[in-house]
Amino acid sequence: MTPQEYNRAVEEFADRIYRFVLKSMGDEERSRDIVQDCYEKLWINVEEIEFGKTRAWLFSTAHNAMIDIFRKEKRMVRDDKQLEDVHEDGYSDLNEILHACLAKLNESYRTVILLRDYEGYSYKEIGEITGQTESQVKINIYRARMAMRKMIGKPEMVV
Repeated sequence: MTPQEYNRAVEEFADRIYRFVLKSMGDEERSRDIVQDCYEKLWINVEEIEFGKTRAWLFSTAHNAMIDIFRKEKRMVRDDKQLEDVHEDGYSDLNEILHACLAKLNESYRTVILLRDYEGYSYKEIGEITGQTESQVKINIYRARMAMRKMIGKPEMVV
């Protein structure tokens, strides 16, 4: 990869990676740090990475960095029993409800939902980023959507 391609990667992907990390972690400072670390690692490996694979490499690096942080903080273990009905507080804003539900998902579910529904990656690309098989990605997306549906409750309550 040339320095021009590196700069192009920063322009094209930095915001998307930041959004992905921010929605996963909910912490602006840490999100910026992770994005900066990803680009630092990219610069160190600039000779070895093709530009065509940069996006997937950056998302994989960001995902792995988040997992390391979650493991250190022991926040990875969340049980489906902890998922509560978000609607109890009387939310009326669907976007607010979805973000609250997303925040309550465990890390693996949240990651695949963000990559699929927010960033628009294919199942195969998500598998490459997260290190899962395509089948496991589909299963996790289904389970995450079912967990969110359970949290939201009845559709009439949202409107």
